[in-house]
This record gives sequence, C-alpha cells and structure tokens, in this order.
Amino acid sequence: MSGAHNKLFDIRLDDHNFVARNPEVEHERRIAIYDLLEDNSFEILGSDRGPYSLLLKRREARLIFGVSGDDGAPVVDISLSLSSFRKIIRDYFTVCESYYDAIKSASPSKIEAIDMGRRSLHDEGAEMLREKLSRKVKVDDSTARRLFTLICVLHVRG
Repeated sequence: MSGAHNKLFDIRLDDHNFVARNPEVEHERRIAIYDLLEDNSFEILGSDRGPYSLLLKRREARLIFGVSGDDGAPVVDISLSLSSFRKIIRDYFTVCESYYDAIKSASPSKIEAIDMGRRSLHDEGAEMLREKLSRKVKVDDSTARRLFTLICVLHVRG
C-alpha cells in the first residue's frame, strides 16, 4: 500500500440530517478528520486514480463511501449495511458515556480501566470495518480506526 496515490486528500461527512452533537462528539469528528488528512492509507483495489476524496453518507440502514478522484470524477461508491455495526457502535457509545462521566470524578485507575474498554471496542469496530471494505479497499489500522470514529459520528441522531 505505498504511493502517494493511495491516500485520501479530502474527507467530508454528509450531514444533511445534521443534529447538534455534543462537544465530545464534535471534538472526536474534528480530530479524526484532521488525523486522516495528515496520515492515511486508502487503496482502491484495481484503481490508480488517487489520491481520493471521500464523502461518507448514511442513507437509511446503509453507510455509503462515495469515493472520487482528485479530478472530482467518481471512482466508486461502496455501500455497507449499518446493521452489522449497530451493536458495537451502541456498546462503544455506552462505554464513551461512562468514560466522560468517570473523568469528572472517578479514580485514575477506574478511568484507565474504562478507557481500555473503550479502546478495545474501537479497535474491534475498526477491524470489522477493514474486513467489510477488504474486497474493494485496503486501509491500514490507523485509517480504519479514524474512519470508524467518523461512522460513529454519522450514527449520532438527535
């Protein structure tokens, strides 16, 4: 997965159903996009039209990765069912809420234990995403983790 063409140069979320997200979620979204733009590996199998622009959309129960080349021409739309991600996203949000509550008053050891669980669920979601994308796209671990963060952000409803 080498080469400057196997990269994302632009990442956007389709927020047509935008809801006011809490500050923690907005912070995570901004960091994930910033980190992705700084360093990512995104290889469309069978294509050398990168670097790529990515538009992440949620449509009904589908997650759509709209990928375009640097000339703006569509390269591929990848559609994944959100149903396979629902449980892990729900569990991840539950642990994140516990984490944000814990950092206000819990002991450092309790905060660390909750954070370990949070990171473990995040890793599990990222690996699931890599697996689901693997027939069309190769991504590295850190790219998958950051994309999973953005999927979680898209999952937030009012």
